Amino acid sequence: MEIDRAGLAAFLRRRREVLQPEDVGLPRGQRRRTNGLRREEVAALCHMSTDYYARLERERGPQPSEQMIASIAQGLHLSLDERDHLFRLAGHNPSVRGTAGEHVGPGLLRILDRLADTPAEIVTELGEILRQTPLGVALTGDTTRFTGPERSIGYRWFTLPATRALYAPQDHDPLSRMFTSGLRQVATLRGPDSRAAHYADLLLEHSEEFRRLWATHEVGVRPGQVKRFLHPEVGPLELNCQYFLDPGQSHHLLVYTASPGIHGPTPYL
Repeated sequence: MEIDRAGLAAFLRRRREVLQPEDVGLPRGQRRRTNGLRREEVAALCHMSTDYYARLERERGPQPSEQMIASIAQGLHLSLDERDHLFRLAGHNPSVRGTAGEHVGPGLLRILDRLADTPAEIVTELGEILRQTPLGVALTGDTTRFTGPERSIGYRWFTLPATRALYAPQDHDPLSRMFTSGLRQVATLRGPDSRAAHYADLLLEHSEEFRRLWATHEVGVRPGQVKRFLHPEVGPLELNCQYFLDPGQSHHLLVYTASPGIHGPTPYL
């Protein structure tokens, strides 16, 4: 496929012009004269230089990579149909849709952008964190930094001992059962060639605890609504966790809140 420079430039300009700062979690400010977002704002959202993004809108520069296009699609809060269109304009086949996809839908992103005062994160069905609010990072650390199988908290739980330090000791056994049960269900649902099945094979090789729990064939172990953390700076925290599902991508939005009258993370983190 060849890049359609004119079509790509026109599409990017139009999407930038129709987005408002509040749509992407940015303050509007008092002296805004631009219709929609500024180029530098879009560039920051897409994790690229303003010059690079501006050249795309001016039909200049090299063909953007698939990684760049995916970043632009996410930064502009595109729907899946818009994302696929953007890929084709840039001369690439669209990324995978559905359960293996990492493009976060604009609806979940809009909600996440409005949760500046509480820990929240967007996670895949394999426990891979895609986005976090600043307070989410303060609560659990920047979990988007991991690569490979370690992106999954279930995988880290059995392979990186430090992962458990954040959670109350009395919850370790139930969480081990939950992660094993969840991985079995996803691996069965997605099939033997899935990433879930690959993670299970790796854990069967490297973790005695996982092998023991896997042999029980337990399914349906659900997470509790109350999460108990041992934060290294704040100390013990008990937070309610609410789950919201985007069924098209099998992504969950997790929002952590404190019960009324109980100090949560917001005043401290």
